[in-house]
Amino acid sequence: MTADELQRHTPLMRQYLAAKAAYPDVLLLFRMGDFYELFYDDARKAARLLDITLTQRGQSAGAPIPMAGVPVHALENYLARLLRQGESVAICEQIGDPALAKGLVERKVVRVVTPGTVSDEALLDARRDTLLLAIAAGKSGFGLAWADVAAGRLRVNEVADAEALAAELARLQPAEILLPENFTLPAALGGAAAGLRARPPWHFDNASGRDALLRFFGVRDLSGFGCAALTLALGAAGALLAYLEDTQRTHLPHFAALAQESPADTVLLDAATRRHLELDQARGGASLLGVLDTTITPMGGRLLRRWLQRPLRARDPLRLRQQAIGALLDSGQHAPLREALRAIGDLERILARVALRSARPRDLATLRDGLLAAPALRALLAALDSPRLAGLLDALGEHADCAARLQAALHAQPPALLREGGVIAPGFDAELDELRLLSTDADAFLSELEAREREITGIATLRVAYNRVHGYYIEISKAQADKAPVHYTRRQTVKGAERYITPELKSFEDKVLSARERALMRERALYELLLDTLNARLAALQSAAAALAELDVLAALAERAEALDWCCPELVDEPGLHIARGRHPVVEAARSEPFEPNDLHLDTARRMLVITGPNMGGKSTYMRQAALIVLLAHIGSYVPASHARLGPIDRIFTRIGAGDDLARGQSTFMVEMSETANILHHATPHSLVLMDEIGRGTSTYDGLALARASALHLARVNRSYTLFATHYFELTELASAEDGIANVHLDAVEYGEQLVFLHAVKDGPADRSYGLAVAALAGIPKPVLAEARRTLLELERGTRRGGAAPAQPDLFATPDTAPPAPPIDELLAALREADPDTLSPRAALEALYRLHALLPAPD
Repeated sequence: MTADELQRHTPLMRQYLAAKAAYPDVLLLFRMGDFYELFYDDARKAARLLDITLTQRGQSAGAPIPMAGVPVHALENYLARLLRQGESVAICEQIGDPALAKGLVERKVVRVVTPGTVSDEALLDARRDTLLLAIAAGKSGFGLAWADVAAGRLRVNEVADAEALAAELARLQPAEILLPENFTLPAALGGAAAGLRARPPWHFDNASGRDALLRFFGVRDLSGFGCAALTLALGAAGALLAYLEDTQRTHLPHFAALAQESPADTVLLDAATRRHLELDQARGGASLLGVLDTTITPMGGRLLRRWLQRPLRARDPLRLRQQAIGALLDSGQHAPLREALRAIGDLERILARVALRSARPRDLATLRDGLLAAPALRALLAALDSPRLAGLLDALGEHADCAARLQAALHAQPPALLREGGVIAPGFDAELDELRLLSTDADAFLSELEAREREITGIATLRVAYNRVHGYYIEISKAQADKAPVHYTRRQTVKGAERYITPELKSFEDKVLSARERALMRERALYELLLDTLNARLAALQSAAAALAELDVLAALAERAEALDWCCPELVDEPGLHIARGRHPVVEAARSEPFEPNDLHLDTARRMLVITGPNMGGKSTYMRQAALIVLLAHIGSYVPASHARLGPIDRIFTRIGAGDDLARGQSTFMVEMSETANILHHATPHSLVLMDEIGRGTSTYDGLALARASALHLARVNRSYTLFATHYFELTELASAEDGIANVHLDAVEYGEQLVFLHAVKDGPADRSYGLAVAALAGIPKPVLAEARRTLLELERGTRRGGAAPAQPDLFATPDTAPPAPPIDELLAALREADPDTLSPRAALEALYRLHALLPAPD
């Protein structure tokens, strides 16, 4: 907009347009008295998003002004709705006093609220981190930096490729992502990431990022943070800090350190594995977190979620957590500890608001109550023999002076907002007490004045009153207005009455109103001093909050171990997974009947189990429970088993279930193959791999060939601990042909037309799939089942003919055209002598099917 065009607008609109020009890409809330107004396109958009009225009032530059507004007192509600829809909002406040302003009151954008930078309690999910993430791309991969503004955490990391980037995005689930403007989103991310913000490419410059971090932390080098070599990540961190400075417009002292979360320190889970295992989100039921999370405090709940999303490989911290849980269980102190934690609020986020100077009176009251409760926690745990609990007590520290200061300064139950007054406790400040006394004496003075004026004037209905617009006044009905003394000055005429002021009442009004205003100003000053005191102790208080959160998590894990009958797993250096009577924690919690436990034994000599059995028999449950037990052990938790001994694990992979990925235009089979390819490329001898029904998305023979080849690659090349569930019974032959592979099956029995699933894992292959029995349970019509039985019998006897031309003529050849089959003994001998490295899958399949055709048909 040119200067001439701007001059055509009214002064108010020029002020608005100047503010909007600085924030063109966000909604601008423009404070006007008791409302925040939006104008022009912002008004149209907000009206649609918030379902509020769009109006046109007045004109500017010769055109009506579209506008929509929200009340100041309801701002948080509307902000939350906008943020949930991915919008960012600039808050333009009245800086000056309207009563003192000559002309327009001064206005200024004081902050920009975005989905990834919110810190207000009402705008946050109490039990989930709200993260802002920046991504920098380079030849060596991607640098990541992310911040939790509401808690004061800043982390960095680097990953090598798009698949690893997708895994990190699935773990962190950021609310907002900063990307360079010239950045092309990798196809592996599917274009589904929400809250994308394009930023200038130079914001992601490595050298600039390093300089920004040095300035921010006030240090000369970054070696103390352990991430000086992460050049791409430092570039991302620089872009993130620049964005925070743009939006927060204040110092961020609660970001006290920078830390790296290295993939080498964790049991890695890719995006598909997190989705398949339903760690914290379930498609149709409870998640693992839903069963595990009985934490008392919101900050404890968020910490448990972080632990679950980032299982550790290092054994020492895990053993310390296990020992702490054991000490709580042995002493029985986990229950009293959990009860004491009920007095603790969300200190982590409160301290962030203290640092941002946006903490409200009730935030400080919650902080006060939490610090006052800390000594009781210390007394409960002081005698326990646990290095980790002792370390947490040290981190908790002593804050008696801070708690005493808050107790003395704050009202026992302060109001929600500072502007309401009554936040500072009586007796804390003599000047404030004196100003308040002037205000409280007003009622007595007014009662005395009213009685005296009635007696002097003889007007029995005379009354002295007050309103916010006109202040104090003497009101006389119009019928008796002629009796008003001459020293009464008319202030207002209303229906049925006249209102007056006297010199005495005016003098009192000036004194009282001045006292009230000065009392509020004094309270604000004292409150700011209180925030200064807390900020001087911020690092120690943050350490205490982190310790309380971990105590909450450990007490919750102890409660779960006791309530659900879980055992402490052994973490050993010898390779292998040995689980006795393992259970699926989520399925067990959801079932009313007892859960059937099962064993699992994998080691260097037995690395793969080929799992067969009927649909609904429990194959997927058995595989998932193994992964969840391993995962729980690697957050330091007890596990659902009678005994567990676990060797080193570096990654967990799953290929379970599938669906179309419409965002990337991938079919179910393409999704299945993509996930399988990722596993075959990255699994190691220390990885746990779950493969369920590989190849079912394509033709029988293609699927069987792919399943067999994948199983052999996992057994020979990856040599991972693998649970391989399949309905291809031909794969059970791998156990006799390949070292390290064994067969197990989930059992079921038929009684008449009833199928009973035993859910018990037994050695050896299943004798049949019970597919038709399961179809009957699903309600397939009986005529369809009868036809299916006839077709199945013909297929098993090899007598089915006719129909379309076969897709695999060499395998489906009819007796008239098929080559003569060799005797069974010769065929078996040829198979045994064949070199598996040169035997093609097609030739092996043909041999297997010819062998099947030679076997006698079932009775």
